[in-house]
Amino acid sequence: MEIVEKKLGKRKVAYISYNGSFEEIPVLMGEAVGFIMAKGLQMMGPPFGVFFNSPQEVSEEELKYEIGIPFTGEAEEEGRVKIKTEPEQLVLSTVFKGPYSECGTAIGELAQYAYKNGYQIIGPLKEIYISDPNETPENEIITEECFPVIKNK
Repeated sequence: MEIVEKKLGKRKVAYISYNGSFEEIPVLMGEAVGFIMAKGLQMMGPPFGVFFNSPQEVSEEELKYEIGIPFTGEAEEEGRVKIKTEPEQLVLSTVFKGPYSECGTAIGELAQYAYKNGYQIIGPLKEIYISDPNETPENEIITEECFPVIKNK
């Protein structure tokens, strides 16, 4: 598994914050994509999720996460869809191929790499959804896992 340090550029995102089951991710994603399309905005990259806790730590009802889509254009927030500008960010990143249910291994290796190589994780996990699970067999799904980091001196 290859792990790289890279910068994610500053970008505007439409996002929905949610508390509850990961089973809602497809619904939330559909709502965010619908917002982008209805407002005539242009997607500037694949959708992503940011996870503030994990099913190993809390119950399903207590899971906290955001689903977002980077875009260009101008739009006002509407309903559950909010808008923010994410700053440029240094991340450690790895690409995982396989079902979402097995991403935990890659996430663990990424955290271990950070610890062993003098990085401090400074924020929540971000998953970037490279493949569309509606069009890709489960074992072929591509997900990029990222942790925001700073390099210890």
